[in-house]
Amino acid sequence: MSYDKNWAKVDLSKVPDIKVTPPGPKSIALHSRAEKHMKGYSSQVKLFPVAFESGHGVTLTDVDGNKYIDCSSGIYVTNLGHCHPKVVEYLQKYVGQLMNCHDFTTEIKVKFLEKLASVTPGNLNSIQMYCSGTEAVEAAMRAARAHTGKYEFFSFYGDFHGKTMSAVSLTEVANYTSGPRAVGHHMAPNGHCYHCHYDKTYPECNLFCVDALEKQILMEGTDNVAGVVLEPIQGWKGSVTYPDGYLAKIRKMCDKLGILMIDDEVLAGFGRAGKMWVVDYDNVIPDIVVLGKGTANGFPCTGFAIKDEYSDVLEKISASTSYGGNPMACAAGLAAQEVIEEENIVERSAKLGEFILSKLKEMKDSHKIIGEVRGKGCLLGMELVKDQNTKEAFIEAGQKVYQKAFKKGVAWIPSKNNLRLSPPLIMEEKVAERALEIIDESITEVEKEYGY
Repeated sequence: MSYDKNWAKVDLSKVPDIKVTPPGPKSIALHSRAEKHMKGYSSQVKLFPVAFESGHGVTLTDVDGNKYIDCSSGIYVTNLGHCHPKVVEYLQKYVGQLMNCHDFTTEIKVKFLEKLASVTPGNLNSIQMYCSGTEAVEAAMRAARAHTGKYEFFSFYGDFHGKTMSAVSLTEVANYTSGPRAVGHHMAPNGHCYHCHYDKTYPECNLFCVDALEKQILMEGTDNVAGVVLEPIQGWKGSVTYPDGYLAKIRKMCDKLGILMIDDEVLAGFGRAGKMWVVDYDNVIPDIVVLGKGTANGFPCTGFAIKDEYSDVLEKISASTSYGGNPMACAAGLAAQEVIEEENIVERSAKLGEFILSKLKEMKDSHKIIGEVRGKGCLLGMELVKDQNTKEAFIEAGQKVYQKAFKKGVAWIPSKNNLRLSPPLIMEEKVAERALEIIDESITEVEKEYGY
């Protein structure tokens, strides 16, 4: 199809456009009605309960008529902008043609699978489709168990892999509501240099954290370890990135121990982090890669891909689902993948990310409460601290900066004292720069409130 490639251009004289102090009266009334029936909102909503009406490209509009620069992409989902015309057209076709036929073959599914297989790492060409990241992670773990005949997994402090039993047992958010971690699920210190768990300095440490992980696996495991599950960039923890060589050394360790490397790129894949996959930075090919969020630019479509030589396990794990791989999801997914290729989205993400990160570094130099800025591509964040030497988390400041910037017209993502930026990958630098100016102003205001 043909469409105006400038469809998402923004007039900065009109964006942001705050007509009523948000959350406005219509937002408050609508959210109050919703809360009578729905609980358990994210901190993103709890701290700023605005109700949205529409999205276009890189902007969001609420029910009170306020227009925001979107630096959240939903939650790392609408990588190509809200309502990309190609995704909309492909999706509309199948809404009117065929919504669901269980896991029977359709032409649109075949085209989508072929497109996915052309971009997954290495020979990870055997694919199964789902609707949520959690489902896909759990299925990937079942596949790992089926292949290895083992059941133990290791993940990392700060990881987030989902909210069902096995997935939540691999995360830091597991608590009394989820009960004890599932049997055989272990967590290990990660390789975040800013908060090194071993008080080492990179690169002199020679990635000691991976050596320690190997020892932990040998000591805590019962010779039944199926694999290591990791986020190559941690999202919930605040866009935590790892040093060069970290993923490659984990790959080497997994090979040495005869266990699988399961790469959870639900949040980071399809160009979000400046390469098609984060593992591409270290030239690593995992055994399984988990796909999500940006797969279909907002339509529920996730899955995992496994090496061809392990594909027989898909016959052993009852892989099919009610909704996974339905024609609508495959149509949206195929459109998204074609746009990624046609519009050079990966390269644009890398370029935009470099620009934003350079501005964040300038911001850090001028603010005492910014401890670290970090990220790759358009998967970015900053960590607020009470003191740059002690690195004590400044949660209150994180909440206030989030709210102030949102009130001025920037939709983004909080996580305690971490503030996350994940703009649509099609955003122009000038639009990102305006959003960053608003964030900078908001940090200045909060610093003054706390006497910095």
